[in-house]
Amino acid sequence: MQAAAKTSLRIDKQRLWDSLMAMAEIGATAKGGSCRLAFSDEDTQGRRLLIEWCEVLGCSTRVDEVGNLFIRREGSELGLDPVSTGSHLDTQPKGGRFDGILGVLAGLEVFRALDAQGIVTRRPLELIVWGNEEGSRFSPAMVASGTYAGVFDPAYTLAREDGDGITYGEALASTGLRTPDLKTGPRLDSYFELHIEQGPVLEQEGKSLGVVTGVQGIRWFDVTLSGVAAHAGPTPMRYRRDAMMAAARLIDQIHQHVQTDPTGNARVTVGTLNIPSASRNVIPGEVSMTVDLRHVKEAELETLEATFMKMLEKVSEEYGVRAEHERIWKSEVVDFDAACIEIVRQSVANQDVPSREMMSGAGHDAVYVSRVVPTAMIFVPCLDGISHNEAEYASPEDCALGCQVLLESLLARADY
Repeated sequence: MQAAAKTSLRIDKQRLWDSLMAMAEIGATAKGGSCRLAFSDEDTQGRRLLIEWCEVLGCSTRVDEVGNLFIRREGSELGLDPVSTGSHLDTQPKGGRFDGILGVLAGLEVFRALDAQGIVTRRPLELIVWGNEEGSRFSPAMVASGTYAGVFDPAYTLAREDGDGITYGEALASTGLRTPDLKTGPRLDSYFELHIEQGPVLEQEGKSLGVVTGVQGIRWFDVTLSGVAAHAGPTPMRYRRDAMMAAARLIDQIHQHVQTDPTGNARVTVGTLNIPSASRNVIPGEVSMTVDLRHVKEAELETLEATFMKMLEKVSEEYGVRAEHERIWKSEVVDFDAACIEIVRQSVANQDVPSREMMSGAGHDAVYVSRVVPTAMIFVPCLDGISHNEAEYASPEDCALGCQVLLESLLARADY
């Protein structure tokens, strides 16, 4: 492995932007976003377009049993594991043009830049489109990269159903892109993923690039508080067992606690709140909510979870309600590979622009891939930190800058 030496080879900013805009035409939404749900007709069109672009470059393509698309650019030494890059092409129902797509088409641009100069790397290069990253059609998210990493069994993945009862396996079969007899993708030497930040930090701090050192840990909970529904008028406050007031107190307490974190690394989000049979003049007898806890340090996240459990118990006692909870997802803090991070760090330094090291606040396919492959990520800013939204935007300059870092990182690892 070489250090990420500065190279005179440059990616083509306009060509990268043109490919991003061409992909955005597939599943375009009314307000300038994209809708390509996993294995839908639109997602399939996007994958076919990418395959066409890569076949012009002499690349080979395979699709494994859970829909991960692997595109190979051969190296000069046969039998070596490939250095890989990629992300996803599926989107939210009203998603943006850059989330995931930038990582895939930046990989394509790297292939095109190498092809234009006749450069063949020692190791092969692999461009990967992971299936169903968003989880907006089939739950859970990132299930295909998780299957590649051995976190999910293929049978489990293929049996996931969408809202219309169509299974993951049926949807994949409808694309016509499955490679017969290919169970899983190849063993990889390493994996580098370029992505928009999906948050405001880089833009707010005036940074052009982020060296991503890992991904913060996540805990998801379903919580139900059960009291007694009663008439709003005749029931004095002291006799109430108001589930909504208990929920409000719980939300306030955990938010206040997180805001005292001196590092600013703790996160809490109550994303949904539901009152069954809600009525203006009925004291809520039941409230259910979702709670999302995050932190960049595993020990601190465990402490935050324990604190939340104590608050839940206390609120239950104070308001005379029954508290039930279920932790439905646990994603531990991910630390990326030190050698791969150093390659990205040097490639970023070569650009001579403001940058910073950071943990990712969102989940990515790199989370699961890092369990089995040395991994690192590169971030570029997005306007106002907005993502999963039709208004999502990253400038041509920032996209190109991130792609240049990706090029130099891949070349350093592939040792051309």
